Amino acid sequence: MRNWVLLLVMAILTFFCIGVSSASAAESKLIIINKSNNQLAYYENSQLKKVFSVGTGRSQSLTPEGNFKIVNKIKNRPYYTDDIPGGDPRNPLGDRWLGLNAKGTWGTTYAIHGNNNPDSIGGYVSSGCVRMHDSEVEWLFNQVPVNTPVIITTSGNSFDSIAASNGYKVAASPVSTEVNGSILKKGSRGPAVKEIQQKLTSLGFSTKGIDGVFGSNTDNAVRQFQKSRGLKVDGIVNTETKNALGKTTTTKPTSPSTSASLNESGTIKKGSKGAAVTELQRLLTEKGYNTKGVDGVFGSNTDQAVRQFQKARGLAVDGIVGNATKNALVS
Repeated sequence: MRNWVLLLVMAILTFFCIGVSSASAAESKLIIINKSNNQLAYYENSQLKKVFSVGTGRSQSLTPEGNFKIVNKIKNRPYYTDDIPGGDPRNPLGDRWLGLNAKGTWGTTYAIHGNNNPDSIGGYVSSGCVRMHDSEVEWLFNQVPVNTPVIITTSGNSFDSIAASNGYKVAASPVSTEVNGSILKKGSRGPAVKEIQQKLTSLGFSTKGIDGVFGSNTDNAVRQFQKSRGLKVDGIVNTETKNALGKTTTTKPTSPSTSASLNESGTIKKGSKGAAVTELQRLLTEKGYNTKGVDGVFGSNTDQAVRQFQKARGLAVDGIVGNATKNALVS
């Protein structure tokens, strides 16, 4: 009898120790998914280890946001909807599944998983899950235990800032948060898209708005730019296209003196030149009215852009930039 009691106590202690060890391992890991740029960050022992490109929901609401946990880990999960077995090349779930306890589910509906369509990674493409390249989710699968916390958000902040705002103490990231080989294409969203739109419009390739959404107009502008530079015309902003656009893609903020030049310039019109015209062209292109260059010369293209803007705002369509047009431009 005494031996049975001893064995029972040992079994309980072993189970408890395993549970504590597993919980401790999970607490040392953290995953953050930022839908604004479709990137996933993996932290271990408060250090950012790797950043991956991912695919998320086709609309903003499909991929749930909040603080979740990995509640199951499955290899070769079948795709029950179309009766595709696990491990089948046709399976859109890939060969690894990290189930999340999102929206009252228990790892059966929402997950981080692989995919059989690599081109979809980086876009807004799923019905709610987070897609990764198969090789990358296999790596992640081997790093994280059940109960690993997962934060999903849409944010313009860094991963370190997101972690801190959710109560996690992390060290300053020693690794780059840029995803090697990351691309932008139709369906992408976020600050990186906005920067590309700013650069394209400043070069005379109108995206018809600078809103951070890679839609048909941005796709068309990218293709026109690629054609003009002798690049492959596919609408995909990869490393080659980024290099052609230039490494610095952020439009510089308007300085007070530049703004003043437009406000204090008096009436400007076709034939005008100088800093006020440059500022006018910048404002028009940012609003989606293509001046086909920001060169400080009020030519036919700028005249046409002004007239289009005036018509859209219900102003007198005369191509002359007086006080009413200036006020509408800065409102």
